[in-house]
Amino acid sequence: MRVAADTGGTFTDIVFVEDGILKANKVSSTPFDPSVAVLEGIASLPVTTLVHGSTVATNAFLERKGARTAFITTAGFEDILFIGRQARSSLYDFNVEKPAPIVLKKDCFGVKERLTAKGEVLIPLSGQEQKRCLSSLKKRPVESVAICLLHAYLYPKHEQALKKAISSLHLPVSISSEILPEFREFERASTTAINAYLSPIMSRYLTRLKEKLPRAALYIQQSNGGWLKAEEAGRLAAHTVLSGPAGGVSGAFSWAKTLGEDKIITFDMGGTSTDVCLVDGCIPFTREYILDGFPLSLPVIDIHTVGAGGGCIAYLDAGGVLKVGPQSAGADPGPACYGKGDLPTVTDANVVLGRILPEHFLNGRFRLYPERSKKAISKLAQRMQISIEEAALGIIEVANINMIRALRRVSLERGYDPQAFSLFCFGGASGLHACALTRELGVRRVLVPKLASVLSAFGLLFAPPLKDFSRTIWLKADKGAKDRLKEVLLELKRQAASQMKQMGLVEGELEYEYFLDMRYQGQGYELSIPLQDDYISAFCEEHKKQFGHSYQDFPIEIVTLRLRVRGQRENTDWQIRPEGQEVPLRQTKVFTKKGWLEVPVIDWNRLRIGEQFKGPALVVEPFTTVWVEPDFFVEVGENYTLILYYEGYTSN
Repeated sequence: MRVAADTGGTFTDIVFVEDGILKANKVSSTPFDPSVAVLEGIASLPVTTLVHGSTVATNAFLERKGARTAFITTAGFEDILFIGRQARSSLYDFNVEKPAPIVLKKDCFGVKERLTAKGEVLIPLSGQEQKRCLSSLKKRPVESVAICLLHAYLYPKHEQALKKAISSLHLPVSISSEILPEFREFERASTTAINAYLSPIMSRYLTRLKEKLPRAALYIQQSNGGWLKAEEAGRLAAHTVLSGPAGGVSGAFSWAKTLGEDKIITFDMGGTSTDVCLVDGCIPFTREYILDGFPLSLPVIDIHTVGAGGGCIAYLDAGGVLKVGPQSAGADPGPACYGKGDLPTVTDANVVLGRILPEHFLNGRFRLYPERSKKAISKLAQRMQISIEEAALGIIEVANINMIRALRRVSLERGYDPQAFSLFCFGGASGLHACALTRELGVRRVLVPKLASVLSAFGLLFAPPLKDFSRTIWLKADKGAKDRLKEVLLELKRQAASQMKQMGLVEGELEYEYFLDMRYQGQGYELSIPLQDDYISAFCEEHKKQFGHSYQDFPIEIVTLRLRVRGQRENTDWQIRPEGQEVPLRQTKVFTKKGWLEVPVIDWNRLRIGEQFKGPALVVEPFTTVWVEPDFFVEVGENYTLILYYEGYTSN
C-alpha cells in the first residue's frame, strides 16, 4: 500500500487509498522525534511505499540545530557568508540584527586556487593545498563540509578534487558545482552551506525511520513538488525545506482541476503557520527563497508564509495592543483547550466563540477542555476590559488581518485581480476563517475539499518523481547561440536521464521541460522563459508584461539553462466516500459581532453532491469544521467539496 505522511507543527497527517476509497488519519506530532508520530499513524497499515513530507530540515535550520559545518572557498573569500549582499531588509534600522550564522568564522578556510570568470585556470589547486586543507579540518570537530570555489560552476574539477581528498575523513561533503552550478557567489555559497548544515541531521533521521520500516520504499517530498529517494534526500537536504507546503499546493491544484478550476489562491492554515500561493493556470516556482535570512537558490514552489496558525499565541504588547503570533504553542503544550498549556491561541478563540465543537473534534478521540480556553482568554479580556467573547472575537480578527496581508501579497501586490480567482482552503483551521477572508479579499468563491485538513498529505500521495538541473553559460541571444544551446541541453538531458534511471525510471516514462534565464545585457536580474523557437520575442513580451516596457534592438544574453524532468504520477484511482460517526442535526450557538446566533450543525458526511443551503451554519466532520457566515450560500460539488459563494455572487 502507498501511504503519504505529512508532519505538521501540531498534527501528523496520514492519507492512503484503500479499495479505491481515499482515507485519512491524524495523530499528534512528536517534535522530539517526528518519526514516532509517523510510525503511530501508519501502524495498522500494510505499507509498501511511504511518501513523507518532513519538517526535520526546516526546524533544524530555524532552531540552528544543524551540524557543525566547515566552509571551504577560494583564498580571500572566507567571509562571503558573513558579508552577503549590499541589499538590507531594514536599510535605516541601526539596531537591526543579522540572522544567526550557520557556520562559525573559525570554521571557514581558504585554499590557494583561482579561476577566471570564463572558467580558465589561473592558479591550479596543488596537492600541497589539499593536504593543508585536510590538516585544518582534522583540528576541528566538524560534522560536515561545504565547498564553494570561485567560478566552480564553469570548471568544477578543483571542487571535485577537494571532495575526493576529504572523503578519507568520512565526512559528508557538499560542493557547489553539484548543489547549484550557477553564478552569483553569495547565493551559491549560501545554498551549499545550508545543504551541508542540514544533510547530517536529515540523513540520521531518515536512517532511523528506514530502520523501522525495513520493507517499505521511503521517499521524501521536495520543495519543488516532486519526491526523492530517502538516500538522496539525506544527501540533498536543502531540497526538502518546503516539503509539506509544496505537497499542499500540488494537491490543491490537482483537486481544483477536478472541479474545472485552474485559477486558485491556495490558503493552507495549520497549527503553526499559514501558507498561501497564487496559481494562475500552473504552479509558480521561485529561486529567490529566503530561509531565515539566508538565500536558498533552489527551485521551490512560490509559497508565502506567515505565523498565523491555529496554535499562534495572542498577547498584549507593551502598548496594550492585541497581537497574534508568530509565536506558536505548537503540539506541546498546544492550545489551552488541549489540556496542557495555559496561553490563549487562535484555536482557543474559536472554541470560546462556539465555532469548534469539542464533542466532534477528531471524532471525539481527542478531548478538548473548553473551560481552559475561557480561562486563558479571560486574562486578556480583563486587561482589555471587555468580555471573554469580545476578546476571542478580537483574536480572530487580528489573525484574519495577518492572513489577509499574506493573500494580498501574492495577488494584488503582484498585479493579479483576486476576483478572477477562487480561494482554495485547506489545513485544519482554514474553514473557520474562509468566509471572513473571502469577503475582505473579494475572491469569487471558496472551495473547501472534503479532506481539507490533510490535503498536503493528499498532494504527497500523488506526487511525481521530479528533478531540476541547471547550468550557467554566457551566450549572446542570436542565431549563433542555437548550436551551443542544443549542445548544453543535451548534456543536461543525459545527466537527468542517468539520475532518473537510478530511481528506476526509463526514458519513456520521463517528461522534459526546458527554460532559459535571459536578460538585457547589463541587467542584474533575469527572466526565466520556456524554451521555444522564437525565445527572443518571448523574452521581450515577458519583460513588457513584468515591467511595462521592452527593447526590440537592445542586446540580449542567455545566462542559465534549466531542465526539469518529471516521471509519471501515481495513477491510483480514488473517490471520496463519506463515512464516520453520524452527527445529529441540531442547533448550537456561535458568537458574532451581532452577539450569539442560533445556527444548525450540519454533518458533512450526510450531505449529497448538488445539495445547496444558506448560512449561517457549522459544517462538521472529524478533522474539519467550516463556519458558514450568514451571507454565504453553499453548494456541494464533486468529491463532496464545499463551494461557498458570497451573497451577490452566484455559481454561474
